[in-house]
Amino acid sequence: MPTAARLVAAILLAILAWILSDIVRPLLPEGTQFGRFNYVNAFIGICVGWTVIGSRVGRGFVSAINNGVTGTAVLILWALFFHGCVEMFRLAMRNRFDGPMEALTSIFLIGSEFGVMIATPTFFGAAFAGALVVGLAADAAARRWR
Repeated sequence: MPTAARLVAAILLAILAWILSDIVRPLLPEGTQFGRFNYVNAFIGICVGWTVIGSRVGRGFVSAINNGVTGTAVLILWALFFHGCVEMFRLAMRNRFDGPMEALTSIFLIGSEFGVMIATPTFFGAAFAGALVVGLAADAAARRWR
């Protein structure tokens, strides 16, 4: 059911995803073609904000912080998984895999490599600060507009 808290969580997590995408760009190898990188991550942020954070609001201050951190962690994991899938398909079209199982397992290897590349204090600091803002704002929206 649509609520103001879900809308606030979705919009703010999309904004956070966009900001984190801009932080990640210089961390990836030179020559990386980003295409719709920010837009895809913002869409993932909308979906995660609506479903994960928006459905758990209104339970207090500590729960709001936990919801923000959980939602941001889910956002990062889904983004790594999605971009790992995209990279796997790119490599599969160049016949880099011997079979389908090797291609499927490479999704997680590629995603974990991306995770290691972006694991910087700047990224995690911005993600944590954004998680606090998103969680507290969604909880405030739930209390304000019932």
